[in-house]
Amino acid sequence: MLRFSRSAATLFVLFLLLAAQAAQAAPVKLRLGTLVPKNSLYHRALLEMGETWKKAQNDGSTLTVYADGSQGGEIDTAKRMRIGQLNAGLLSIVGLREIEPSVSALQNMPLMFRSWEEVDYVREKMRPAMEQKFLDKGYVVLFWGDAGWVRFFSREAASRPEDYKRMKMFTWAGEPEQMEIMKAMGYHPVSLETSDVLPALQTGLINVVPATPYYALAAQFSSPAPYMLDINWAPIVGALVVTRKAWDAMSPAGQEALRAAAAKSGAEMRAKARVEDGEAIAAMQKRGLQVARPTPAQEAEWRKFAEGIYPKIRGTMVPAETFDEVKRLLAEYRAANPK
Repeated sequence: MLRFSRSAATLFVLFLLLAAQAAQAAPVKLRLGTLVPKNSLYHRALLEMGETWKKAQNDGSTLTVYADGSQGGEIDTAKRMRIGQLNAGLLSIVGLREIEPSVSALQNMPLMFRSWEEVDYVREKMRPAMEQKFLDKGYVVLFWGDAGWVRFFSREAASRPEDYKRMKMFTWAGEPEQMEIMKAMGYHPVSLETSDVLPALQTGLINVVPATPYYALAAQFSSPAPYMLDINWAPIVGALVVTRKAWDAMSPAGQEALRAAAAKSGAEMRAKARVEDGEAIAAMQKRGLQVARPTPAQEAEWRKFAEGIYPKIRGTMVPAETFDEVKRLLAEYRAANPK
């Protein structure tokens, strides 16, 4: 009986200590880095999500969003998360692949996807496995999003793959594999951070930049680069991730609220971005943007060009097994949804 009383007393003391520790837990300070422009639809959605989460935490927790790439490029953001300077990020594949390389298959396979329906199908099929890989590396994926199709904005008119070989093309800093592939294909890549793209266009350091219309409008690319090739080169796919350490520091109510708010924000971002892609093109056309739409023959030329790149991408920019999985899933979708 005495032994039982001592055990019960010990358990009671431990319970009090744990309760006191929980009560004294420090508020969570979420520091989120992203390239999205301040006051853009993406930025506003993140702030709204943060307000919902803070109310659920109800302990003085805060979310600070560092927009406009103020914490550096996406690779810099991923590195800052790794060392704890940041603990959340809304990143495209450029930053996400620094955490988990297999995710690059959703963006780094040009002309592989033909519609948003295909993108959605492949992403949702691959999502559970990808999210587990991120979790294994210490990150929680809160939502997946996209930001439009990449088009080519250039200082000179162009419509064929060969036309761009005489131009200097922007590539993301920190992507040596892409640099080598482009050089091998006869192109002239220039590696820059996104903050340097506009002045590089203005000075002629680069002549062409692959970008989504919405981002090109926000960054004012169409002024120095008034020609756009209207081809769906690749979707810009991204995700909101938070470090496992920050996630575990949240209350269960905070985690639940953040997941729900993030899912809502992600769905809104995807829907709005797909509409605003076309609206951004129309807005830039009013300011003088010239849009070139490939002829059927030119489109076939572009597809042949992309197919020639695939062997160079597979196993370098995109892990071979993931590359093959995307192709298999697309074949599966197209077989079930013939045009």
